[in-house]
Amino acid sequence: MTCRQLGGPCDLELSADTADEIIKAQDRHLREAARSGDQDHVPAHEEMKGRWKHPVKAMGWYRNTKKAFAALP
Repeated sequence: MTCRQLGGPCDLELSADTADEIIKAQDRHLREAARSGDQDHVPAHEEMKGRWKHPVKAMGWYRNTKKAFAALP
């Protein structure tokens, strides 16, 4: 999946064996990009950090991401 497919701003391809691993890879990518000063990634990084402050919305994102991952070839 790409960063953009996971809610980020770029087309970096991330790979993993499970949806949970791809989510962790996206979280790492956003954190590293934001720390390195990439301003395009800051909003997505902030959203990722605050995701679980709104559990109902977060669970919807999580379920949708798992479905999207499962639908990939």
